[in-house]
Amino acid sequence: MSHPTLTARRQSWPLEKPFQIARGVKSSAETIQVEISNGSIKGQSECTPYPRYNESVESVMQQLNYMADNPAKYENRESLQSALGAGAARNAIDCALIDFEAKRSQVPAAQRFNITLAPRNTAYSLGIESPSQMYKAAAAANKRPILKIKLGSGEEDHERLKAVRKGAPDAKLIVDANEGWHVDDMDEHLKACIDHNVQLIEQPLHASHDDALKDITSPIPLCADESIHTREQLDHCAERYDAVNIKLDKAGGLSEAFALLEEAEKRGLIIMVGCMVASSLAMAPAVLLAQRAEWIDLDGPLLLAQDHPNGLKYEGSLLHPPSPDLWG
Repeated sequence: MSHPTLTARRQSWPLEKPFQIARGVKSSAETIQVEISNGSIKGQSECTPYPRYNESVESVMQQLNYMADNPAKYENRESLQSALGAGAARNAIDCALIDFEAKRSQVPAAQRFNITLAPRNTAYSLGIESPSQMYKAAAAANKRPILKIKLGSGEEDHERLKAVRKGAPDAKLIVDANEGWHVDDMDEHLKACIDHNVQLIEQPLHASHDDALKDITSPIPLCADESIHTREQLDHCAERYDAVNIKLDKAGGLSEAFALLEEAEKRGLIIMVGCMVASSLAMAPAVLLAQRAEWIDLDGPLLLAQDHPNGLKYEGSLLHPPSPDLWG
């Protein structure tokens, strides 16, 4: 029996407006769509190469093309785990394999992972802008139950936070510094977050400065993002953080992401499921993971100017499970 074929192609998704975080600004999401097909059945997925993790579209395409030439290395999810390390390429193949198997067996992916799907509220992200612009953005989104605020860029962070709280007085707030704060300023940042009733703080310091968090007592849960990829970093993070943000592109697929979630739960860590900026196809597998998360940040498609025609359905911030036409 011949192996299914693997193909990969680049995609570019323009954003509705430029989106800035502490380490830069983007106007489009550069992703790779992967298909695994036996001619009659096709599984698909999408990954987002991320420069912070020493990935580029070119480097991930090289990995995917190598795998396409060596189909025995992706004949099942176990062989894939041995062939590739965690990252965007393995994520794309893993999720495409899961979709392929779901379609071939007619057993939904959620059933295979023993997950009951239901709509869940996602956070909605506000990129870094001037305080007045962020006030307007928050006011426009003030009916959304959860707002995630990108900070970590310059001295105006506290004014930005104040402006967002004024624009959305009733929303739950997550602050994501994207490694942009410094340990000497943590007391001031924590005070500002407490004053504005922030519920969660993501990755305040650079991952290489995590040890400083062992000496910081925060009444607001601290969530690892750049510091956590797979189970290998879990012991390190459990001593420094209260929560972990699990992303498919970091974990290298849904298989490792579920394994990470289960181990994190055993340690009593709060679970967040996040995403890179990408289309509904990239979010769809993470919707399964989100069913077991306290915090969900799967708003990537809401930032795009366009999405897949059979993309995820959002009612405000209420995210519905994917249709079989999309994934799973």
